[in-house]
Amino acid sequence: QLEDSGGGLVQPGGSLRLSCAASGFTFSEYGMSWVRQAPGKGLEWVSGINSGGDSTSYAASVRGRFIISRDNGKNTLYLQMNSLKPEDTARYYCSTPSGMRGHGTQVTVSS
Repeated sequence: QLEDSGGGLVQPGGSLRLSCAASGFTFSEYGMSWVRQAPGKGLEWVSGINSGGDSTSYAASVRGRFIISRDNGKNTLYLQMNSLKPEDTARYYCSTPSGMRGHGTQVTVSS
């Protein structure tokens, strides 16, 4: 099970930190990803991290602004989002390699 949280309404240029609490599987054994879906659009991969947390990757649209991390002791995945833009508005989900996702958390960037 995955439970996403931390979304909200933020002004352009602002920051948010998303969290994803994992349970029911051995979190520390799996690479994890964040994906997002904007209104009327398909699912977009945002960022990924390996099981140990020492290798990360980002979509070009967020590189340099977002930081993915994880705490295997707390079974939690994070996404620090800085310099947010209106085009970052979407529902954000953490995802396992098999595609399991939670309910997501809504991020709205608007003045």
